[in-house]
Amino acid sequence: MKYHPLNPQIFVQNRQRFTKAMLPNSIAIFVSNDEWPMNGDAIHAFKQNSDLFWLSGITQEDSMVILFPDNPDPKYREVLVLVRPNELKEKWDGKRLRANEAKQMSGMPTVVWLDSIDALLQTWIHLADHIYLDSNENDRKANLIRSREYRFIDEMQSRYPLHSYQRAAKIMKELRGIKTAEEIEVVQQAIDITETTFRRLLQFIKPGVMEYEIEAEIYHSFLSQRATGPAYGSIIASGDRARTLHYVTNNQECKDGELILMDFGAEYGGYCADLTRTIPVNGKFTRRQKTVYNACLHLHDYAKSLLKPGITIVDYTDKVGEEATQQFLKIGLLKKSDVKNEDPENRAYRKYLYHGISHHLGVDVHDLGTRTAPIKPGMLFTVEPGIYIEEEQMGVRIENNIWITRNGHKDLMKNIPITVEEIEALMKK
Repeated sequence: MKYHPLNPQIFVQNRQRFTKAMLPNSIAIFVSNDEWPMNGDAIHAFKQNSDLFWLSGITQEDSMVILFPDNPDPKYREVLVLVRPNELKEKWDGKRLRANEAKQMSGMPTVVWLDSIDALLQTWIHLADHIYLDSNENDRKANLIRSREYRFIDEMQSRYPLHSYQRAAKIMKELRGIKTAEEIEVVQQAIDITETTFRRLLQFIKPGVMEYEIEAEIYHSFLSQRATGPAYGSIIASGDRARTLHYVTNNQECKDGELILMDFGAEYGGYCADLTRTIPVNGKFTRRQKTVYNACLHLHDYAKSLLKPGITIVDYTDKVGEEATQQFLKIGLLKKSDVKNEDPENRAYRKYLYHGISHHLGVDVHDLGTRTAPIKPGMLFTVEPGIYIEEEQMGVRIENNIWITRNGHKDLMKNIPITVEEIEALMKK
């Protein structure tokens, strides 16, 4: 890992939160992700299972976390399973965690090697009444490949068919949606790295620069600040390409007079930042660009004002849609007749704002959390309204990261330049 060691209390608290939600006399088992093959003898860069990381802070492959709070032997109530270091393998692939290092990182007092876990696990399973197993229940899941956690479910149900099986993911969705103050400290570090990078870009971007050159600057800046890298594929979309929401080709020239939409964020300590800013390539907004940008900024600020405990994402989105309708009338995108005759299932404003306004953020950039229940203190959201105008070959989006507090919210990106005047002044320098 490139980042400084995290506070292990993050993971101690997370495990306590999970075990508190378990049924009596239950065992929970979490397995690491697969190492996915690429081509030939190559594999993709390993990415840890988010739930396992959230519980332990361990990023190494072939790991397990086992939680059995009612184990008669206190030594085995929390167990971290690691692959045993092998001298020959380390000559090829690098150093693996030693037990004392893993204990410091995770705050887990017991480490068991993977090659000796089977006999121990069988004993613990026989003592337990319920088995919690993990699965991917992210609402946006689209991958149908039967990954390691699903193969592990098959194996366990085959070996122990008479136990009661429970969904760890149901608990995780509730818990991971609420960020502790210690987690937010790590998120803030990812955001601070992202802010430094954005300020650097304001000095770098000019007509003639290529989108991939901007992406390279982002990557360089992230790594030089000890980030793991980008939290997701950076979107560097100049001109009309800004209307493509997940544009990641990043291979075109940024031209004089265009706007450039940049959606990027650092990953630090396993937690993600997610920033979007739209700036003029030449450092100066045209009158029309400024009008559209300020309308988007108004929607951004309005959306933020709604984010507080008690509101649901559905109600929140509807209210932002009402305000978007008024803004789009004001800047000439909609006519009153468009609104009067709109389809309630496909409202008029959706022609120019065709995505959601917010999503949960955390260990994953599209993190776990409710979409229907009322928002609670501790939740972390993006706020990212956009305006996309095909007729004018223009796309604008503005995004900050917002932590919900007991009485309102905290904008974790409040120090990042956002107004027309701030952006123009910094680009002029």
